[in-house]
Amino acid sequence: MTHALLPALWLIVLIVGLPQLSETVYTPSLPDIAHALHAAESMVEYTLTIYLFGFAIGTLFWGKLSDHFGRKPCVLAGLFIFILGCIGCYFSSTIEMLMISRFIQAFGGSIGSVLGQAICRDSFHGPSLGKAYASIGSGLAIFPAIGPVIGGVIAQHFGWASIFLSLVLFAIILTLLVAKLLPETHQVANRQSVSILEISSSLLKNKKVIGFGLIVSACNGISFSYFAEGSFYLIKILGLTPSEYGLSFIAIAAATMMGGILSKKLHNHHTAKTIMGYGLVIILASASIFSLFTVIHTNILPFPTNLMIGITILSQMSIMFGICMATSNALALALADYKWCIGTASSLFGFFYYSLISLFTLGMGALHNDTLLPMPLYFLGISLFMLIVQKFMISR
Repeated sequence: MTHALLPALWLIVLIVGLPQLSETVYTPSLPDIAHALHAAESMVEYTLTIYLFGFAIGTLFWGKLSDHFGRKPCVLAGLFIFILGCIGCYFSSTIEMLMISRFIQAFGGSIGSVLGQAICRDSFHGPSLGKAYASIGSGLAIFPAIGPVIGGVIAQHFGWASIFLSLVLFAIILTLLVAKLLPETHQVANRQSVSILEISSSLLKNKKVIGFGLIVSACNGISFSYFAEGSFYLIKILGLTPSEYGLSFIAIAAATMMGGILSKKLHNHHTAKTIMGYGLVIILASASIFSLFTVIHTNILPFPTNLMIGITILSQMSIMFGICMATSNALALALADYKWCIGTASSLFGFFYYSLISLFTLGMGALHNDTLLPMPLYFLGISLFMLIVQKFMISR
């Protein structure tokens, strides 16, 4: 691809980031939504689970379609469906309507994940791809982290439903930017008919691809479990207001960004696999400290509430720092051998790990019991699982 046809990296980050933003922007309002829609707290948490499931279904659809019709028209179509879903969320008066609208929103928004990655792989190669994925990985982690900051402010002043109206506005602006500035990165000459069955079989037989998918899904499982459970944890149990809870994500977003910056710098001297390993160790150490303090607070010596709030936020900052390092490099490595069918391969890979992310958040919802213990212990279990995957499926 000539330099003139290279897409702007900031535009790819926005394509990837907007659907990620919509995953979490409403989380400070989860307790209010439960009250307004007369729904159980676990049911409201499952609106995040169903979003992730809709995302998984969408990734299965858009990759194959973009291999045939090109990336740009599919991005535009996905954004249109995303806008329809946001409008449905805005008008939702029951938890069932909100869930259906969240599914539609996610189905359209899934173009951000599968096609953002496909555009990146169409356009960048070698070390440039690793550095581009460091930026993409930052977007994947930062946008969900800043979502509660934005959502907390909007909900405080205009009510929770207005959050979805804001997403409509953001999506319209992005649609106009894509229409004007995004070149078609998958040229007609490179389009070929590929067998989904053949590629699926190849991916399932590749132990490293499965290992990278498990790490991506587990990292995001921790992130989105925090977004689902954290509002009840910090607002309902520890007493933060929705806006204070939202503002705490400024620190989490900053830590996430620092993880992306460090990952990008480390690419000058270390392999992507090594950097991913560093990230996994940081996640494990952070989850261990978080769990230790929570167990002591719950069973041995109660700490002041403000101290527990600080420990929770600092632990999540450190976890997100490691997650950004781990996920960006796992994504860059996972499909290195599938450039010839990258749209379809990204689609299948995205379906695999987003299905697992939805299961991880489902697990967090099932463990919810109005106490502080389930979340940190769940994160510790997931972080240990990732190190086992790294050792037996990737390092070997």
